[in-house]
Amino acid sequence: MTGIIELVVVIVLAIVLAWLATRAWRVRNVPLRIIAGVLSVLLTLLLAVMSVVGLVGAYRLFAPHGGPAANITAEATPDQLSVAARHAGGCTACHSSTGNLPLDGSNENLLGGPIGSLFAPNLTPGGPLKDWTDGEIVRAIREGVDRDGHPLIIMPSEAFHHLSDSDVTQLVAFLRSQPATNHAVPPRDLSVMGLVLVGAGLFPTADQPPITQPQTAPPFGVTPQYGQYLVDTTGCATCHGPTLQGKPPGGFGPPSGPNLRVLVPTWPEAGFVSFFRTGVDPNGRNIDPQMMPWQDIGKAYSDDELRAIYAYLRSLS
Repeated sequence: MTGIIELVVVIVLAIVLAWLATRAWRVRNVPLRIIAGVLSVLLTLLLAVMSVVGLVGAYRLFAPHGGPAANITAEATPDQLSVAARHAGGCTACHSSTGNLPLDGSNENLLGGPIGSLFAPNLTPGGPLKDWTDGEIVRAIREGVDRDGHPLIIMPSEAFHHLSDSDVTQLVAFLRSQPATNHAVPPRDLSVMGLVLVGAGLFPTADQPPITQPQTAPPFGVTPQYGQYLVDTTGCATCHGPTLQGKPPGGFGPPSGPNLRVLVPTWPEAGFVSFFRTGVDPNGRNIDPQMMPWQDIGKAYSDDELRAIYAYLRSLS
């Protein structure tokens, strides 16, 4: 609500300055009239633009998006829960207070600075999900909206949008199976600057188009096809570009990654797998996990899954 209150203040200031601008041009002293008039007009225009763009941002964040949640019940076998738990290990960087399972929510503000505050929520049965349906959780994961249809932010739904129906329901079953942890997490609270950035399209939301057709995955195996599925659902394109040929630096979001089409074929398969276990690439360089989340990917995937990713990336060369 901080951003909404600040936005109202900005709108009021814009109106007041517009009124003062009309008064400024009536000053008899010509130099003073020009200075006061120009300054008041410029400030009025600045605040007016902030008001309009901020209102657009508020609409994008608070207006319902997407389609209805599916009426499903998430079920999984013990083996499937084990796999889903491993995959959920890749979520601990944001959704865990300890860096490990369970996903009890973060202790750190993921935004920081003047944009506002955002803490990754508690995803155990002790958090808000206890009041959500399984279909609403599936929709949040793949379509990036909360139970009321409001867009999430800093949620990689552009990658999770590709998750198969089977994989996403198994993931929801795992979330339900965690021990209920009573870890309170502050609600999202963007400032007016955050609303303006969202309204200007400089800080995108996580909402994705509604999924209306069944989603399937290729058969599990050390194949380029299954490797592509893992690459797409891991979100490698976020850092490495939509074609994995590298992303230009700058803008919001994670750091820009190198061209995987060129880099990966120079690595042996064993060195590629070892990198996600140790953080040391085949050239002996220690890679900062803040720049490349090798720890999270290493937690999530088995050796065979990493080999499948390698097979896909190598096929791109």
